[in-house]
Amino acid sequence: MSSAPSRTFGLNLPEYPWEAMAPYVKLASEHPDGAVNLSIGTPVDPTPAVIREALAAAADAPGYPTTHGTQSLREAIAAWYARRRGVPGLDPQDIMPTVGSKELVAWLPLLLGLGEGDVVVRPTVAYPTYDMGAVLAGATAVAADNLDELDDDVRARVRLVWVNSPGNPTGIVRSASSLRALVDSARSVGAVVASDECYAELGWGLWDPSRGGSPVPSILDPAVSGGSNDLLLSVYSLSKQSNMAGYRAAFIAGDSAIIANLINSRKHAGMIVPAPVQAAMEAALGDDGHVAAQKDRYRARRELLVPALEGFGLRISHSEAGLYLWATAGEDTWTTVERLAKLGIVSGPGSIYGEAGAGFVRIALTGSDERVAAAAQRLTAAAGQAVRESAE
Repeated sequence: MSSAPSRTFGLNLPEYPWEAMAPYVKLASEHPDGAVNLSIGTPVDPTPAVIREALAAAADAPGYPTTHGTQSLREAIAAWYARRRGVPGLDPQDIMPTVGSKELVAWLPLLLGLGEGDVVVRPTVAYPTYDMGAVLAGATAVAADNLDELDDDVRARVRLVWVNSPGNPTGIVRSASSLRALVDSARSVGAVVASDECYAELGWGLWDPSRGGSPVPSILDPAVSGGSNDLLLSVYSLSKQSNMAGYRAAFIAGDSAIIANLINSRKHAGMIVPAPVQAAMEAALGDDGHVAAQKDRYRARRELLVPALEGFGLRISHSEAGLYLWATAGEDTWTTVERLAKLGIVSGPGSIYGEAGAGFVRIALTGSDERVAAAAQRLTAAAGQAVRESAE
């Protein structure tokens, strides 16, 4: 009796890129004062009380929530766009909560109906999930910061353009005029522009309104959109600004027809934000005070790390906004990763963000005050030791 042929089940995806960090994490853990993990941007500070209280108050939730989200949540999101993002008059009907923003990034190409032959454009230095979204849909991911970088054949097949401003990992902020040019170019080929804006409240210097700077522009800002949200989607997460990463709390807004289609598709798939989380999101969006307080914490950590990294011989590139410092020592990425690991500091390897990230490391601001201070002290001590040795 012949046996059935063996089969392998599962998606044949590449290994999760962070697995390559395992030996460096181990090396850093051997430091006598313990490791300082500044590799991943996961919040470490407490979730504000106003959010936790709202979650608890909504904990009695025996029925199914709606995929579209409650009317009050969508109104809170629309009010937040008007107040914080320069986007007045957004229709709550054109808004939907999502289970964090990463799942939306990964599934959007598939939910838009993209497939073989279609092109998804993502930034040249980018979060790897943009590529994975194209892979899951059977489409092709292409790295470019503007469509005029593409040849005519590729440009004609572009169906989705990801823009990430402020960028992860680089901290690059695109101006309203730059975004408008990208929107015009994408619309000329009928492509959707999806803007991942989850670091928008974390602008520094020229992009820090609390210090006299300008707000980071949204893709839905009339100066960018031209007053129409056609083919435009804004994606936002509360993980960073409100320490809600564990809640998986995010949302998408924009083109009426696309949002309606996404809502319908997600109803079929059961992709729903839990009711207590929706209540917590509403509370978070109505309270700007905790956002300002958290930004002050990150600002203080940033002001400790920047001079310490520069003293250690790293050059900070871009990093105008966001939770990261994008830095290079002019050497191979993994050489820098290892040198930092020997100090007990775990960094993010720039090479996992695309070919243009080679030679860089990403340093997150998400360590506790004590751990960030320890990292700064170690970097400064190492720099001082190198100076002394060179003088001998």
